[in-house]
Amino acid sequence: MKLVLASTSTYRRMLLERLQTPFETASPKVDETPLPGETPPATANRLAIEKAQAVALNHPDTLVIGSDQVAHIGDEVFGKPGTVERAVAQLRRMSGQTVTFHTALAVVNTRNGHVRSENVPTFVRFRNLDDDEIRRYVDKERPLDCAGSAKSEGLGITLLESLSGDDPTALIGLPLIALSRLLRAEGMQLP
Repeated sequence: MKLVLASTSTYRRMLLERLQTPFETASPKVDETPLPGETPPATANRLAIEKAQAVALNHPDTLVIGSDQVAHIGDEVFGKPGTVERAVAQLRRMSGQTVTFHTALAVVNTRNGHVRSENVPTFVRFRNLDDDEIRRYVDKERPLDCAGSAKSEGLGITLLESLSGDDPTALIGLPLIALSRLLRAEGMQLP
């Protein structure tokens, strides 16, 4: 079966390349707005499934991978900042706090209709950050396209005090341990 990643994220594409299996990418074109009263894990899970299902419509005989990540402190959600000002504000708010990143993953098998999903949380403790180091970081790495405004796979690691979770790739955006499990469940041989 073909493999399609329902994402245009360069981070997810680079992670999926680690599995050394040929794949294509496709844009899912899904509205990522949380539903009223929806919890962060539920939002991430719903969006991962919707992304995979949206792409699955145009890819018969395929395993389609969807993923989404929601960062939050309690009920306060941190999306992709999009601007330098919002990135700085997010990092100020996260300074000295533990932020939960829920990375949800879905695999849709268009051959048999199976939909499998998992949610992989990562708990990230940010150091106490001053405005100068926040601005230097944002200026150097420009983390405007990632939830929570910090790239742990890059310079953002210097902002952190600790992180914990079951899959180190989940924080980057595609939990490969869970993905491997879901793909094997659908008959794909890995490695």
